[in-house]
Amino acid sequence: MATRAEPVTPDRALAHGTLRGAITDTLVLTERSLRHIPRIPEQFVFATVNPIIFVLLFRYVFGGAILTPGMGYTDFLMAGILVQTVAFGAVNSGIGLAEDMKRGLVDRFRSLPMAPSAVLSGRILADMVRNSLIIVVAVLVGLAVGFRPSAGAAGWAGGIALLLLVSLAFSWISSLIGLLVRNAEGVQSANYVWLLPLTFASSAFVPTDSMPTGLRVFAEYQPITVIVDALRSFLLDQPLGWQGWGAFAWCFAIVAVSAPVAVRGFHHRATR
Repeated sequence: MATRAEPVTPDRALAHGTLRGAITDTLVLTERSLRHIPRIPEQFVFATVNPIIFVLLFRYVFGGAILTPGMGYTDFLMAGILVQTVAFGAVNSGIGLAEDMKRGLVDRFRSLPMAPSAVLSGRILADMVRNSLIIVVAVLVGLAVGFRPSAGAAGWAGGIALLLLVSLAFSWISSLIGLLVRNAEGVQSANYVWLLPLTFASSAFVPTDSMPTGLRVFAEYQPITVIVDALRSFLLDQPLGWQGWGAFAWCFAIVAVSAPVAVRGFHHRATR
């Protein structure tokens, strides 16, 4: 008779190698997730098509009707497209986690001397790599339709660092939702419930000056606007203002809150 797999306790995970072991486990599971990209290429293709459609739609359909003083609309638009691409791409972290738990992969992982956080962080790191590839495609499309960034090396470094941090922060939120909702369709719907309003009620696609007073006040201080404004300043070599530190502060705050809660929730589900 087969014996029941004994759950891995935090003590066993720590005994496996403390921080070094957790990092190793994370990299192993990251590689596992990345191997799925060539095996299921349509997922990556569809994720890449999404920002291309948004670039073309806003550039050629809505762009002529939107005034952006001080810069062309394409230059204004691309920061919003890149942040939206990363934010929407982060939804896959929660979807993948929900699918893994539904297929029973978590039960297999729990029988191994593995750090509990590695299951989450490995998938999130893989999604950050995937998002980076999609960002490259989006930038190339933007350049083809008139995007002309004036950033130097420091500006590009700051912009890339910010996008990676956004991917990390939003992936932790999505993973937490994946633990709560438990099925892929529900995770996707639950993420878009908060992502869509934050994205469109922001400076991603239109200046906030055109919004009604109440909405404008909300839009100017919510995380998407602060992040988009900071990224726009990085890419166009403009003064950062308070949005520079504000964008990083928002991301660090999101990670500081959502990551421990998600890890605790995952450990609770894995040991039930």
